Amino acid sequence: MSAFNESRRRFLGQSSLGLLGFTTVPNLARAMEGMGMMMHNKHTDELMYPKITPNKASPNFHPDVELDLFCKPAAISILDGAKTNMLQYSARLIKGPKNTVVDIPNSYLGSIIRLQKGQKVRIYLHNGLSQPTVTHWHGLHVPQVMDGHPQYTIDSGETLVYEFEVVNRAGMNIYHTHQHGATAKQFYFGLGGALIVNDEEEAALELPSGEYEIPLVIQDKQFDSQNQLVYSPMMHNKMTGFTGDKILVNGFPNFHLDVASRAYRFRVMNGSTSRIYKLAWDDGMPVTVIGVDGGLLEQPETKPYVMLAPGERLDVWADFSGRNEGTTITLKSLAFSGVLPKMSMGMNHGGLPVGSEYPICTMRVTRKVSDSPKLPMKLSKFKRYEISDTANPNNPLPIGISEAPMSMLLNGHAYEFNNPLPFERVKVGSVQLIEIFHAHGAGGMKMDNKSNEHDQHNNGGEMKRSGGMGMMGGMNLSMAHPIHLHGQQFEIASRSISGDTTDYDTVREGFIDSGLKDTVLVMPMEKVRIIKPFQDYKGLFLYHCHNLEHEDMGMMREFSVE
Repeated sequence: MSAFNESRRRFLGQSSLGLLGFTTVPNLARAMEGMGMMMHNKHTDELMYPKITPNKASPNFHPDVELDLFCKPAAISILDGAKTNMLQYSARLIKGPKNTVVDIPNSYLGSIIRLQKGQKVRIYLHNGLSQPTVTHWHGLHVPQVMDGHPQYTIDSGETLVYEFEVVNRAGMNIYHTHQHGATAKQFYFGLGGALIVNDEEEAALELPSGEYEIPLVIQDKQFDSQNQLVYSPMMHNKMTGFTGDKILVNGFPNFHLDVASRAYRFRVMNGSTSRIYKLAWDDGMPVTVIGVDGGLLEQPETKPYVMLAPGERLDVWADFSGRNEGTTITLKSLAFSGVLPKMSMGMNHGGLPVGSEYPICTMRVTRKVSDSPKLPMKLSKFKRYEISDTANPNNPLPIGISEAPMSMLLNGHAYEFNNPLPFERVKVGSVQLIEIFHAHGAGGMKMDNKSNEHDQHNNGGEMKRSGGMGMMGGMNLSMAHPIHLHGQQFEIASRSISGDTTDYDTVREGFIDSGLKDTVLVMPMEKVRIIKPFQDYKGLFLYHCHNLEHEDMGMMREFSVE
């Protein structure tokens, strides 16, 4: 990887993300793209969604930033030997600041897109795949028609135009495929990238930038003997989530980075389809967190370790000041338990069991420097809500998690397009208290779609809040689920745990609940209350498990904001 570090320094002048000022990855092996890819059932999609003519550019929208975003097949060198057939996003800037689009050289990851709060943005999504796709702006607060709902899927050769104003505060977001039934596989094969928003509040802090601001996108993959990706989840893997036996960072195995003896800003993303990480430094240095999904915290938090579930992001301050040249520091995932059913631990997880200990990447001090920025004790201010500010302080909206044979459920239902339950209809402009919990039973918890009652305590016992155990065929399938809500980001009001806390104790110190979130990890036997605003935009906004195998199995619902 020494050449990687040389490239990073050589291209610093092209980007404010130090290691990202790189050349575009070439488009290779288009003819190979169909091999091993998800087959598309057009008939099923036509039954699920009416075909919508792709959105076109509006003559009344005047963008500050305009870019092409291509979905295409590519062959990328990841391991020694044969190239790996992937799917890839690649962006091309049409109009806007030159650092808006930055590519990671020799990586399948999508171009880094950097936007400024207040910019008006137009993006042309070009589907160069042999299968339908659509792109979701994970974390951005945008109108429903621009959110990447799977009803706006475009076919091969079509172009979809997104137009929106950036209203988010500074933070690291994700853009990724959201083709229902194929999200996990398309994402696993490469259709994902980072979208970073900057604003004036963040700029005033003068946080580490340039070569000292580094993204770390963590993913796990399986490869066959020909260096091709393996993705063939059986039912067991679908129920628990598909995992790989190789950890990649920014698209590279055995990732290491040469650093100076000073402070760095690491923008960390869990880009796995299902694997959960427990991140810590191997030398015992505390993990200093300055931001999460929705941007900067009000003040830094230090933890012995931090949990990171699929779809979550962390903004980490790492200070290597005083380290001697030649010192190495490894970012590891530590051992933990409780996120998977007991009967599945250690089985069919790619030779790298979830919850085991393994290295993620290594930093090596190669330069001694005398100057380093100091960690600000005050980072940001953002609007906070109390439970008393919500429209339903005594009657939270439920998100009940459960498992059923061959499917994963929310509120007792698999995904249904535009068929919200009564309590999934939410008034625009409101702020809602939501309770996420594990429901008893497996498939017998259907909520009555005609019911006007969303208080589960009064719903005939069909679906009860609990710390409970999802069951299938008598086997305990209780597991952790990262729940992602589209639209505005939310606050975590409380966590509570019931029952034996032995497993929970291995992760409880790793949650950062003080910032704005769009994805929250809910452990077995845990109940999480969140406060979520539904402001500005009407329409259908998804909420789902970000274990993407679960999402594709139906663990997804919609709020109809009216």
